[in-house]
Amino acid sequence: LPHLIETVNGLKERNIGFVSIAEAIDTSSPAGELIFHIFGAIAQFERSLISERTKAGLAAAKRRGKNVGRKPSMSKKDIRLAASMLLSESITKTEVAKHFGVSRP
Repeated sequence: LPHLIETVNGLKERNIGFVSIAEAIDTSSPAGELIFHIFGAIAQFERSLISERTKAGLAAAKRRGKNVGRKPSMSKKDIRLAASMLLSESITKTEVAKHFGVSRP
Protein backbone atom coordinates (compact mmCIF):
# COMPACT_ATOMS: atom_id res chain seq x y z
CA LEU A 1 0.00 0.00 0.00
CA PRO A 2 2.75 2.56 0.70
CA HIS A 3 4.02 1.95 -2.84
CA LEU A 4 0.52 2.51 -4.26
CA ILE A 5 0.12 5.77 -2.31
CA GLU A 6 3.54 6.92 -3.51
CA THR A 7 2.59 6.06 -7.10
CA VAL A 8 -0.75 7.85 -6.89
CA ASN A 9 0.96 10.92 -5.39
CA GLY A 10 3.51 10.85 -8.23
CA LEU A 11 0.68 10.72 -10.76
CA LYS A 12 -1.09 13.60 -9.01
CA GLU A 13 2.07 15.74 -9.30
CA ARG A 14 1.85 15.22 -13.07
CA ASN A 15 -1.89 16.07 -13.05
CA ILE A 16 -2.82 12.46 -13.79
CA GLY A 17 -5.76 10.88 -11.99
CA PHE A 18 -5.85 7.29 -10.76
CA VAL A 19 -8.99 5.27 -11.49
CA SER A 20 -9.69 1.89 -9.93
CA ILE A 21 -12.67 0.24 -11.55
CA ALA A 22 -12.83 -2.61 -9.01
CA GLU A 23 -13.01 -0.26 -5.99
CA ALA A 24 -14.84 2.57 -7.82
CA ILE A 25 -12.16 5.12 -6.91
CA ASP A 26 -11.26 8.09 -9.09
CA THR A 27 -8.58 10.28 -7.50
CA SER A 28 -9.10 13.04 -10.03
CA SER A 29 -12.06 14.20 -7.92
CA PRO A 30 -11.86 15.38 -4.30
CA ALA A 31 -14.36 12.71 -3.21
CA GLY A 32 -12.37 9.95 -4.93
CA GLU A 33 -9.14 11.18 -3.35
CA LEU A 34 -10.83 11.14 0.07
CA ILE A 35 -12.06 7.57 -0.46
CA PHE A 36 -8.56 6.50 -1.55
CA HIS A 37 -7.01 7.95 1.61
CA ILE A 38 -9.73 6.45 3.81
CA PHE A 39 -9.03 3.00 2.33
CA GLY A 40 -5.34 3.55 2.97
CA ALA A 41 -5.98 4.54 6.59
CA ILE A 42 -8.24 1.52 7.13
CA ALA A 43 -5.60 -0.81 5.66
CA GLN A 44 -2.96 0.68 7.98
CA PHE A 45 -5.33 0.30 10.94
CA GLU A 46 -5.93 -3.37 10.08
CA ARG A 47 -2.17 -4.01 9.86
CA SER A 48 -1.72 -2.39 13.27
CA LEU A 49 -4.49 -4.54 14.78
CA ILE A 50 -2.96 -7.73 13.37
CA SER A 51 0.45 -6.76 14.73
CA GLU A 52 -1.02 -5.95 18.14
CA ARG A 53 -2.91 -9.26 18.32
CA THR A 54 0.17 -11.20 17.24
CA LYS A 55 2.33 -9.56 19.91
CA ALA A 56 -0.36 -10.16 22.56
CA GLY A 57 -0.63 -13.82 21.53
CA LEU A 58 3.13 -14.33 21.71
CA ALA A 59 3.28 -12.65 25.12
CA ALA A 60 0.42 -14.84 26.40
CA ALA A 61 2.15 -17.97 25.10
CA LYS A 62 5.38 -16.94 26.86
CA ARG A 63 3.48 -16.39 30.13
CA ARG A 64 2.05 -19.92 29.80
CA GLY A 65 5.58 -21.22 29.44
CA LYS A 66 5.34 -22.02 25.74
CA ASN A 67 8.51 -21.84 23.71
CA VAL A 68 7.93 -19.17 21.06
CA GLY A 69 10.14 -18.64 18.07
CA ARG A 70 12.57 -20.96 16.40
CA LYS A 71 13.58 -24.20 18.07
CA PRO A 72 17.07 -23.93 19.60
CA SER A 73 19.65 -25.61 17.40
CA MET A 74 21.45 -27.04 20.43
CA SER A 75 20.39 -28.12 23.92
CA LYS A 76 22.00 -26.58 26.99
CA LYS A 77 23.88 -29.83 27.51
CA ASP A 78 25.22 -29.72 23.93
CA ILE A 79 26.23 -26.07 24.34
CA ARG A 80 28.26 -26.91 27.45
CA LEU A 81 29.88 -29.85 25.65
CA ALA A 82 30.68 -27.71 22.60
CA ALA A 83 32.20 -25.02 24.83
CA SER A 84 34.47 -27.55 26.50
CA MET A 85 35.42 -29.02 23.11
CA LEU A 86 36.31 -25.54 21.84
CA LEU A 87 38.62 -25.02 24.81
CA SER A 88 40.49 -28.15 23.83
CA GLU A 89 43.35 -27.51 21.43
CA SER A 90 43.03 -30.97 19.87
CA ILE A 91 39.81 -30.21 17.94
CA THR A 92 39.06 -27.36 15.53
CA LYS A 93 36.03 -25.08 15.47
CA THR A 94 35.01 -26.62 12.15
CA GLU A 95 35.10 -30.13 13.63
CA VAL A 96 33.00 -29.04 16.62
CA ALA A 97 30.45 -27.40 14.31
CA LYS A 98 30.24 -30.52 12.12
CA HIS A 99 29.84 -32.72 15.21
CA PHE A 100 26.77 -30.74 16.32
CA GLY A 101 25.41 -30.03 12.84
CA VAL A 102 25.62 -26.26 13.15
CA SER A 103 27.42 -23.53 11.23
CA ARG A 104 30.96 -22.65 12.19
CA PRO A 105 31.26 -19.70 14.63
